[in-house]
Amino acid sequence: MSESYVEYLVARKPSFVMQFLKILLIMLTVVFVLVGFIFLPGIPGLLVAAVTAIGAYIAYLNASIEYEYLYVDKEISIDKVLAKSRRKKAASYSLEQMEIFAPLNSHRLDSYKNRQMKTADYSSGIAAQPERRYMMVWNGDTKVILEPNAEMIKAFQSVAPRKVFTD
Repeated sequence: MSESYVEYLVARKPSFVMQFLKILLIMLTVVFVLVGFIFLPGIPGLLVAAVTAIGAYIAYLNASIEYEYLYVDKEISIDKVLAKSRRKKAASYSLEQMEIFAPLNSHRLDSYKNRQMKTADYSSGIAAQPERRYMMVWNGDTKVILEPNAEMIKAFQSVAPRKVFTD
């Protein structure tokens, strides 16, 4: 039995809202630290500064998101990398339960577009020409949007040739 191993990293398009929120919360933290030390010595100013600092840290983590796809022997594992420093397991999908894997604008997905399914988007979020994002219908109830490289698509085709389309 031959095992395949493919790893690929996709950077998510930076969200303008998260970038703005990060900068705003950092500025508010600095202001409340100065207010807490200079004008209102005591706990209230520093407590608000601590809350805005925590919010700025969370916004910093979510402003820069990358997805790492790891394909090993009929299973794709997706990790979410926050700010290039923290890694969280996002999902894991077995290709044996996959119904179809095709480009997002493919005519082969027409019968799946009107179905009510959960959508999981692990792509860059950028619509390019030609379309690089693919949709996988998994287990009949989940649409998974990925942006794999050619090597990963080839590995998928070797496992499920009648379910993977590249048109």
